[in-house]
Amino acid sequence: MAAESSSTAGVADRYAMALYELAAADGRLDVIANDLRQVRQLIAGSEDLRRLLRSPVVGRDDQGKAIAALAGRAGLNDLTRRFLGVLARNRRLAAVPSVIDTFLAQLAMARGETAAEVVSARELTETQTEGLRAALKKAVGGDIVLSRRIDPALLGGLVVKVGSRMVDSSLRTKLQQLRLTMKGIG
Repeated sequence: MAAESSSTAGVADRYAMALYELAAADGRLDVIANDLRQVRQLIAGSEDLRRLLRSPVVGRDDQGKAIAALAGRAGLNDLTRRFLGVLARNRRLAAVPSVIDTFLAQLAMARGETAAEVVSARELTETQTEGLRAALKKAVGGDIVLSRRIDPALLGGLVVKVGSRMVDSSLRTKLQQLRLTMKGIG
């Protein structure tokens, strides 16, 4: 399992760096980054799309057609469309989420930014988001680029990931810890 994820990470790194170099050469880093964020949202919102990306049963041609249709409907840049087509032809669609993460991390690093992922039970207000960004900037230093995601299962609180560090202050985790403590007493 670890070897499989390591292999996928290596593939994702190579593809992400190739896309990064192409986008930089064309002066389209921001456009491609926005496309990739949009693709990430589409993946997060569709179990069918996640299944398509992972499925070894769906043929290369069918994956290519599905990805081309998705890219067309989403209005993705030509470079992003062609890149996703290459991934489909090479049977590497399972690496798309890792490619997106690697590309965005490389872009943030090149700009001196620190990427942070914030998962909350409900949508954060702009005031809350800016307060969180300011607190992270103070703690980490440098500019902070936040990616936000909603997970109602958290019940309340936040899970913040910055690099390899994670702070989980969600109500779900606190209740799980309380449950474990109560089991230990009885």
